[in-house]
Amino acid sequence: MQKPAVTVMVKAARLAGNVLLRNINKLDSLNVVQKGRMDYASEVDGDAEKVIVKELKRAYPEYGIMGEEGGVQAVNRYMWVIDPLDGTSNYLRGFPHYCVSIALVENGEPIDAVIFDPLRNELFTASRGAGAVLNDRRIRVSDRKDLAGASVHTGFAPRERSRTSAQLKAIDALLVQAEDVRRTGSAALDLAYVACGRADAYFEAGVKAWDIAAGVLLVREAGGRVCDYKGAAPARMDSRGPETQQIVAGNIKVSDALQKIIVNTGYAAEFDARF
Repeated sequence: MQKPAVTVMVKAARLAGNVLLRNINKLDSLNVVQKGRMDYASEVDGDAEKVIVKELKRAYPEYGIMGEEGGVQAVNRYMWVIDPLDGTSNYLRGFPHYCVSIALVENGEPIDAVIFDPLRNELFTASRGAGAVLNDRRIRVSDRKDLAGASVHTGFAPRERSRTSAQLKAIDALLVQAEDVRRTGSAALDLAYVACGRADAYFEAGVKAWDIAAGVLLVREAGGRVCDYKGAAPARMDSRGPETQQIVAGNIKVSDALQKIIVNTGYAAEFDARF
C-alpha cells in the first residue's frame, strides 16, 4: 500500500506536470532566466514548483523544503527536495524528455520518491524498504553481468566543463566494452531508467540534490547500487549536503565495473583538485 506521503507527492507531481503540459505550446513567449553558465530556468519552472510546494505544505506544513527554484525554505529533519522541471533545456527546445522529481529526505537520506514524466504519463515511485514501482508495476534494475553490451547514460553538466577531457577519456575506455553511451538531458529520468532496466548504468558529476535524490532511492529500491566516483556512498541530499556530487548507478556488477573505469582512467582523481 502506498504511503500517505507518497500519495501527496504523486498529486503534487501530477499538478506540476499539468503546468508543464499547459505551457508546451507557448515556448516562444516564455521568460527565460540564465542562472549560470549554460544553466537556464523559465517561468514554467517557478510556476511548477509553486504548485508542488503548496500541495506539500498543505499536508506537511512542518517539513522543510529545498527546491531548485525557491531554494531552502526552513530546515528540518524531514525535507522535501524538489526539481519541478528536470530537463529544462530539453523542455525549452521542445525536445520531449523531461520530468518532475520530488523526494522526501530524512536527515539527508531519501525515504520516499516520485518521478513523473507527464508526456508519457509514466509515474515512478519508491519508498525505503518497499521497492520501486512504475505505473503500479514493480521494477528491477537490469540483470546484465558486465559492461559488455551495456547501455550507459551520462551527462555533461555546465559546471563540470573543466573536467570534460577527463570524462571523455573515461567514455573512450568505456566504449571498448559497452554497446553505447547516451546523454538524455535529465538526470532524474536517467536514474529512473536505470531503476526499470531501460539503461544499465548512469554516471555524472556536478549533479545537485534535487537532480538525484528521488532517482537514487528508485535505483536502490529496484535492487541497484549507487555510489560516488570512488565507490563511497553518496553524500547528504538536503540543505546540509555538498553543493554538487558525482554519482554512479546501476546493478551491483555493472556499477562496480563502471566505477573502476572512472578510477582507472584518472577521472575520479580529477575531483581531488579544486577548479
